[in-house]
Formats: sequence, C-alpha cells, structure tokens
Amino acid sequence: MGQPFILTAALPPDLAAFAEGLRRAHYPPERNHLHAHVTLFHAFAPSLRDELADYLPRLAGRFAPPEGMVSGVMDLGQGTAIALAAPQLVALRQVIAEHFHGSLTAQDLNEPRLHITIQNKVARSEARALQAALGPLLAPWIARGRLAFPALELWRYCGGPWEKVRACTYRGREKPGA
Repeated sequence: MGQPFILTAALPPDLAAFAEGLRRAHYPPERNHLHAHVTLFHAFAPSLRDELADYLPRLAGRFAPPEGMVSGVMDLGQGTAIALAAPQLVALRQVIAEHFHGSLTAQDLNEPRLHITIQNKVARSEARALQAALGPLLAPWIARGRLAFPALELWRYCGGPWEKVRACTYRGREKPGA
C-alpha cells in the first residue's frame, strides 16, 4: 500500500501529558516512535490524500469537539492501554467510515475499542503488573468524567515513525451522533 495515512483523535493536553509520561516509563524504548494517541483509522490508501485533505477540515468545521471519558485499564495481552468510552467519537468515526465506504481496510471496517496504548509487545507478566498498578493512577481521570477531543490528526506512516500531515481542530456546534 505504500505509505498509508492514519487518522487519530488528538487528546486533551492534560491527558496527553499524563499518557505520554506513562508511555516513556513503560513502552519498550526501541519501539516507542509515537506520542500518545487514539487511533481512529489505521490505513487510508495514499491515493486518498487529496480527498482526506479536503474532507477532514470540512468535517471538523461542522462538529463540536466530541466528548468521552477515561473508563479504565485495557488489557492488550502483551500490553496495556487506557480504555476510553467515547460514543460521540465513535459516531464521528462512523460518519468518516460512511464517507470512505469501499476504501477501508478490513481492520478499519470493525468498530474500534478506543484506547491509548501505554505499553505493547512486552512479557505477559510485565503487562499484568502494569495493569494492576495503573488502576489507582486512573481513578482521578475516571472520577473527572467528561473530556473533549480537540482535533482530528492525519499522519503518514513512515515505516515506524509517523509524519504529521495536518491537524483539523473542531470548530462547529453540532454534536456527533446527535
């Protein structure tokens, strides 16, 4: 497929800083090429660049920032993530999926389990230990309740690291899924 495009939801700055600190502490350093993020789509074909560049800013201009919340710890088997409950973000993702119908990969056809990966490709025992320790650290985030995802971010996959193509800040009033 060449260098596909990846679409993520930008994190609120305080949650991004918290998750980034956890990634630096627990993600294997030789594999930690990325900042904390929420992946919405894993692989748009390079041929969709112009359409993505046109569509995503228009979409972000229509909608208010989707809301969600930290919901707990997610077990990734050989890794750990912060689980998110974000029905508005899932609804917005569905709007994008419908627009790009016929162009999505098999992986992107499935409804996502939204999360922020903190650790991946480690021994199962290491993952379990972090999951046990992470629960109390997430309690204030869970108690906080609602947070807003400020933008969509489009990236180009570069064989490990990602190159940021653009950020599309939400500017509208319409709530996704309303």
